[in-house]
Amino acid sequence: MKTLTNISFLLFFLLLSTLSLKAQPGVFQPGDYKDGIYEKENSVNRRYIPYTHLREADVSWEKRVWRRIDVREKVNQPLYFPISNVTSRISLIQTLLKYILNGSIYAFTDEEFLVPIEKSAIRAKLVLQSDSVESESFNEAGEPVITKVLPPADSTWIYENFCGLDVKEDWFFDKQKSVLEVRIIGLGIGTLLKGKEDLGCNNMFWVYFPSCRPYFAKHEVFNTKNDSERRTYEDIFWKRQFNSVVTKETNVFDRSIENYSKGLDALLESDRIKMDIFRWEHDLWHF
Repeated sequence: MKTLTNISFLLFFLLLSTLSLKAQPGVFQPGDYKDGIYEKENSVNRRYIPYTHLREADVSWEKRVWRRIDVREKVNQPLYFPISNVTSRISLIQTLLKYILNGSIYAFTDEEFLVPIEKSAIRAKLVLQSDSVESESFNEAGEPVITKVLPPADSTWIYENFCGLDVKEDWFFDKQKSVLEVRIIGLGIGTLLKGKEDLGCNNMFWVYFPSCRPYFAKHEVFNTKNDSERRTYEDIFWKRQFNSVVTKETNVFDRSIENYSKGLDALLESDRIKMDIFRWEHDLWHF
């Protein structure tokens, strides 16, 4: 009986000690302070909406289209920012690299998703070594000595030099549901070569979009209208809240618009392809 009393007293003493430590204003525990007025659980627990089952017999019409999303445009900037490390959210390129490097998403060299890129090759592409700089030091005699040293390698340069997305998508008419739908097949990540902006946006790698959807659904995108109703990258692509320019459609020559049109003519050709899809659906229900 005496032993049980001693154990109860010891437990009571430990409980009081713990409460007193938490009550002390000078003792800080991680997680005591939260950055906000409530716990944000919506985006963290979000799940993507699976595609409905589609049979080949249900597709009566189909067209493959390639688009270019310039993330430097104002309407597309939620895909570009932030370009530095922020606690509350990460950019699209940061999201992709995060899950590529931990093995959840595979990167490919081609848009047919046949040749995967090793994670070591992705890391090598991310490390950018600058030119050597001169450093001045002094020897034992006090004489200045000039040596060339390499500055620390930069692995975050891609965040700022992320310039665009190549979107490969299929438009099709589902006669079972009598609707015209579109599904994105792949995303090509474009970057500017540091110090060589005149070369334009260069494709770095491709990712298979359906494999990215579970992770896009868990990361918020900045909403300029309402901070409490932030959407995710999955919402951006699902609801097509981006601006893009058509760069190619399926054709017998397998050529892009830039191969036969330049400047304003290329933009007009892009609009023609968009309108062809719209007219096809419009004429389908025209009586």
